[in-house]
Amino acid sequence: MSEIDRRKFLTAGAASMGTLGLMQAMPAWATGHANGTLARRGSDVLAGEHLTMTVADAAFRTGKRYGPAVTVNGTLPGPLVRLKEGQNLVVDLVNHSSGGTSVHWHGLLVPFLMDGVPGVTMAAVKPGETFRYEFPIRQSGTYWWHAHTLQEPMGHYGPIVIDPLEPDPFTWDREYVLMLSDWSPMHPMTVMKKLRTQADYFNYHRTTATDDYALSGAERRMWAKMRMSPTDIADIGGWTYTYLINGHGPDDGLELPFTPGERLRLRIINGSAMTFFNIRVPGLPMTVVAADGQNVNPVETDEFQIGVAETYDVLITPQNADAFAFVAESIDRSGMGVAMLASRPGARASVPALRKPPVLTMADMGMAMNAGAMAGMDHGAMDGMDMSGMDMGTGKGNTGSGMNMRDTARLPASVKAGPGMDMVAMHPADRMDFPGLGLDQAGHRVLTYKQLTAARTNPDLRRPSRLKEIHLTGNMERYMWSFDGQKFDAVTDKPIRFAFNERVRVRLVNDTMMVHPIHLHGHFFELVNGAPSDRQPRKHTVNVQPGGSATFDLTADTPGDWPFHCHLFYHMHQGMFQIVTVRPLQEGAGQ
Repeated sequence: MSEIDRRKFLTAGAASMGTLGLMQAMPAWATGHANGTLARRGSDVLAGEHLTMTVADAAFRTGKRYGPAVTVNGTLPGPLVRLKEGQNLVVDLVNHSSGGTSVHWHGLLVPFLMDGVPGVTMAAVKPGETFRYEFPIRQSGTYWWHAHTLQEPMGHYGPIVIDPLEPDPFTWDREYVLMLSDWSPMHPMTVMKKLRTQADYFNYHRTTATDDYALSGAERRMWAKMRMSPTDIADIGGWTYTYLINGHGPDDGLELPFTPGERLRLRIINGSAMTFFNIRVPGLPMTVVAADGQNVNPVETDEFQIGVAETYDVLITPQNADAFAFVAESIDRSGMGVAMLASRPGARASVPALRKPPVLTMADMGMAMNAGAMAGMDHGAMDGMDMSGMDMGTGKGNTGSGMNMRDTARLPASVKAGPGMDMVAMHPADRMDFPGLGLDQAGHRVLTYKQLTAARTNPDLRRPSRLKEIHLTGNMERYMWSFDGQKFDAVTDKPIRFAFNERVRVRLVNDTMMVHPIHLHGHFFELVNGAPSDRQPRKHTVNVQPGGSATFDLTADTPGDWPFHCHLFYHMHQGMFQIVTVRPLQEGAGQ
């Protein structure tokens, strides 16, 4: 496919996707009472060199919730794809559903035409059609697959485990693959419409005169003046979602048998649409041994936050009790997924209560330089705080719903300030040492990116030849999300260009008050986290904390057009999406 043809394909794809939403009409069965075959919970195993994955409309039930779903091979999640490093893989994707579909092999190094993104690398597979994926398996570890259409949050996802040619540098007696997700009987189109109409529609964590949040009166007045909520942590919470582990809700009784004293390997995958999870097994330490499928030097911890699309492998050794609870608490503490590690059938451990919702701070506003001073400030003095640099929203007609940092001189020329931005981070500090919203005061060990080091020497030790800065931007009230102030449909003919084999340092600056999991297709990058350059941890997804920055080094070693996006499903579909184009040097780069 020529460069001109590719550009036409991308432009046409963006137009057909609306605001990248792949806005195909809802099937009739999804608009009313759910019907169809009831999805089975959990995953069957597919292994070998030629697999078939069949997509179908279904219904799903968990607890008291029942509604439409999409299954692959009849289950939710879909099948566990078990592969071997070095093999060739052929997958026939058969679409028996009523909507367009695809499979993206998240974290796998594949030829770009096999990447599975409608409008970028392929057309959506239409109902009644079959598409064949074919590529070699060039890696090992824990990954996952999912649709890149509106079917994804309805159940079109599943785990991947690739066994290595050489043994891992650690041992275990038994393993479990734990696929975390969020599911709602509300169709994604309906969710999208409600968010676009009222961005805080699903936020029930709001401050009131009688709540017990740890906020002084002065702090409450400050947030009120800015017309922002300090508890706006997640767009959608447990009032809408049921949090699933391998398709089981917290009341569905998922058991994971163990023999006391044996070492378990847990392959934990966050396949949710919109939810960050806090992972812990009360009473047991966890040893993190892999992140995003790549082995890291072991780190013992008590809890960690896993962003949407990330994977972590941990080792645990349950003993001295009949049962332990595996808990995946949502970042806003509105619900949790639960599985029970049980030494005998029916054994149960107590499940901890939901903790108080976290509260945003000055650092989350991008004012990290002032955060220390703010922490020690007499809260009564906040009434006299100078907010001259903040433009308080005034409702209709204003570019933002709340604080609007107008110091646009801090922005590079590539950022287009306008209605799509309601904030500019004044002092976006590197936050690699931050454990995640609500976990900095946990009182026990919590993992940070700063603790991760690669178990093997990185393959490319060249110094980056240039720095590329990209801003994560948005307007929360209007539910607009973008890179550098521009939604995808405005930049389809302006991809981010890297020369083939170019070594680039990329700095992501988060000009919003939400954490964004940013994913680059077709590549791994190395987090610049303070580790020696040859041991920087390799990942495919990085969480960029509110008002902060994150930096990675990238070797652009796979030619093609690669999606680069926030993996919060509705942020991506509302515009926080771009294309990274990797081309030979003579075709130009550096834009």
